[in-house]
Amino acid sequence: MTSDETLTILACQIDVPPTVSVQDRDAHLANTVAKVRARLDGSVSVDLVVLPELSSIDYSREAFAGLNELAEPVDGASFGAWRQLAQEFKIYVSYGFARSGKGGPFISTGVVGPDGELVGYYDKLHLAQYGASMEKEYFHRGNHLFAFEVKGFRLAPIICYDIRIPELTRTLVVDQNVDVILHCGAYYRDESFHTWHAFATARALENQVFFLSLNRAGETYGNSLFCLPWQDEKTPPLSFAERSEDFQVISLDRKTLQKARRDYTFLKDRLEHYRIDLMKA
Repeated sequence: MTSDETLTILACQIDVPPTVSVQDRDAHLANTVAKVRARLDGSVSVDLVVLPELSSIDYSREAFAGLNELAEPVDGASFGAWRQLAQEFKIYVSYGFARSGKGGPFISTGVVGPDGELVGYYDKLHLAQYGASMEKEYFHRGNHLFAFEVKGFRLAPIICYDIRIPELTRTLVVDQNVDVILHCGAYYRDESFHTWHAFATARALENQVFFLSLNRAGETYGNSLFCLPWQDEKTPPLSFAERSEDFQVISLDRKTLQKARRDYTFLKDRLEHYRIDLMKA
């Protein structure tokens, strides 16, 4: 493990093939675990592995039409696959899956710890229904937040369209004391694709947090990025491959977070609320 002042993440912009059956899903899971394991066998020590939205299945109508089979309980195939890796390397793993259960299915992020136990899960709060997205036709929205700690850093997952609703990230930072937002997406290259990075940069800067915005790989996906709590022309975001698979090792240090919040007092200077009288013209 790294020192207590740093958190090291392996962010995995992975390719997801068509998955129209349980056999397709489970074969993809095994293949992805093998790819991640190969990178963890190197000399870099990692604390947390992060995967994109719905990393277990394809984002398509064909896959969603089969959610009766492909959606899983929290202790299903995805949990089992990543649990084994987490125990083997004594790390945390954050992964995407379609969750079954009462009121579902849901687009979910699960987190498993080094002991192989489920740390918790988050169900996507805001479902996208524009461009190439058709989530409201197949999924239900969640009803809870989720945050967890790794080496003293407090992290919270949000999913894709969630980024465009600023109140969610602000709530996680201000009310839940989150230091790192794990924003996992399935950003297709439709008409909204090129607005995504502006939202990621804004959420990082306005909330003064580390912000990992992780997409899947593919000809119509890619371009993940990692944003610091403060960015300028000298410290731009870390960019991932435009379309191909990319596995980036990212180190977050507490001093960077503290310096941003010390030098730029955005959060401290907020008013208690903004329900203020409007001057009439």
